[in-house]
Amino acid sequence: MNSIERRTFIKGLAILGVALAAPGLLRPVRGLAAGASSGFARLTLSEDEWRARLTQEQFRVLRHEDTEPAGSSPLNKEYREGVYACAGCDLELFTSKTKFDSGTGWPSFYAPIEGRVETKADYWLILPRTEYHCARCGGHQGHVFDDGPKPTGLRYCNNGVALRFTPAG
Repeated sequence: MNSIERRTFIKGLAILGVALAAPGLLRPVRGLAAGASSGFARLTLSEDEWRARLTQEQFRVLRHEDTEPAGSSPLNKEYREGVYACAGCDLELFTSKTKFDSGTGWPSFYAPIEGRVETKADYWLILPRTEYHCARCGGHQGHVFDDGPKPTGLRYCNNGVALRFTPAG
């Protein structure tokens, strides 16, 4: 077993432990329209084109649905006004007005910009979760949970490496 396989295995065991200890944390969010059509023209590139466009870590997260380590993104502590766009195609996904500190170690938002993300059920951990992707390039952003603040009650838990922040003004 190489180091990447070992890391993935250990990460899976840790997440499974969390799921067993707190089963409500890893369940699909009800009421989200899975795969809703966004109206954006798809950006489709070859694997080589994606590799040339993205860093190695961005490629793993956006194209292979990996997860960056908690607390590793400087965007988690970004508090300026601005917009958060997909690192793969620059589609604006979130505004700073919907960002909040979830205490999870990942940038979190209570709502995306309407029509900018698409959801699907994720069974990687056996227990279903709701995964979301950029509506233009399909890049994996993170997972959405129903433990967020008002007004939506949702927490879009995003990989910071999958985002680019542009300050307002």
